[in-house]
Amino acid sequence: MKRRPNYLAGFGSLLWLFLVALPLYVLLAATLQSRDDYSENGPLGFPDDLTLDNYTNVFSSGFGQYFLNTLIVTVSVVAIVLLLVPPLAFAIVRSRGRMTTGVFRLFLLGLAIPAQAVIVPMFYVISQAGLYDNLIGVILPTAAFALPMCALILTGVMRDITPDLYEAMSMDGAPTWRVFFQLVLPLSKGGLSTIMVFSALQAWNGFLFPLVLTQSESTKVITLGLFNFQTQYGMNIPGLLAAVVVSTLPVLLVYLFARRTLVQGLMGVGGK
Repeated sequence: MKRRPNYLAGFGSLLWLFLVALPLYVLLAATLQSRDDYSENGPLGFPDDLTLDNYTNVFSSGFGQYFLNTLIVTVSVVAIVLLLVPPLAFAIVRSRGRMTTGVFRLFLLGLAIPAQAVIVPMFYVISQAGLYDNLIGVILPTAAFALPMCALILTGVMRDITPDLYEAMSMDGAPTWRVFFQLVLPLSKGGLSTIMVFSALQAWNGFLFPLVLTQSESTKVITLGLFNFQTQYGMNIPGLLAAVVVSTLPVLLVYLFARRTLVQGLMGVGGK
């Protein structure tokens, strides 16, 4: 039996596509026209003369240094999370001791503590350690606040690994390190991608720690650069939107390449 076309669903899809595409068009079209053209044509107008001057001005104004600093912070935070969280989650899942459970519950208290509540003692600790106005002073607290959520996510993923697989490797005489590297990590790749994307977003979009713990231009990150760009250039909307595009493009690329494993990590091992 031939099905009738669902015109209502088609109309809804077109409407959703329009709602998604319109903001992207406004964003990209504004970055490709001059300030005068934007004022004349408005946000929905098509550029008369395409230009890349806005992107050139973004990098000539020091935005390249902000981009590099943010990249260093993000890569470092992700590396710390991927180094610490997998063995921590594995120990929590495989250990049956009360101490491990208590430590895990204490560790998860970090989810209930906002960064704003500890920013003053954090500033004191970072200053006393000689890390003020240093990227390391931004990397360490950013990674610390990403660890609880990442541990919670990866622990849930590792709990979905069936005990039969552990028992099979134990019967083969596999040591703990082999079980971890050959069984747990391959089956947890969705969770690993999830915590990687989560920690990268936390680091890339971080504003409070860089604002309080850095001062000089050489240590500023993109979020501070956008704030300064807005105040410096006032109503130069095309220039500001060009800076926004530059700042969001890396995160968008990470999501596009990791979206499948990210969804699997949120759904459980194997996407079940």
